[in-house]
Amino acid sequence: MVYITKYLSPLGGMAMASDGTHLTGLWFDGQKYFPARLAGEKRNLPLFGQVRAWLDGYFRGENPPVRFDVRAEGSLFRRAVWELLRAIPYGTTMTYGQLARALEERTGRRCAAQAVGGAVGHNPVSVVIPCHRVVGTDGSLTGYAGGIGKKYALLQLEGADMTKLHLPAAR
Repeated sequence: MVYITKYLSPLGGMAMASDGTHLTGLWFDGQKYFPARLAGEKRNLPLFGQVRAWLDGYFRGENPPVRFDVRAEGSLFRRAVWELLRAIPYGTTMTYGQLARALEERTGRRCAAQAVGGAVGHNPVSVVIPCHRVVGTDGSLTGYAGGIGKKYALLQLEGADMTKLHLPAAR
């Protein structure tokens, strides 16, 4: 069974999903790769209360520990990338290339930064699995499914060094 609820963040509405035990989804409303029809039973699970409290702290600029279970469903490759994302420290960034090299070191298999980018973009648990902390090689804020403006705001909220980051050039 899938359970769903909403959360209103300072950056806009968010949808949460759970299997009853784990947080399985957290998306900004309308973000790229948001489930076209998020169906499930609307229920106020204790888990949702924990996630709301975590998000409240996060959006106040705190770095609260994640004390609830997260289960992001995806291929073995995507789950390995998402695990690396969870290891990026609060307020810091990594490039897609750095993530690819870290995955290569972990698995012993060659990995393209573009493949890592695809996995990062399909992260189903935004903010908690911090895909917003991944930037282009030149520090450009690219590839955030929730939108570049939200990525910028999340990094600024975390106190990231914004002098090293920039919006991509208009095409």
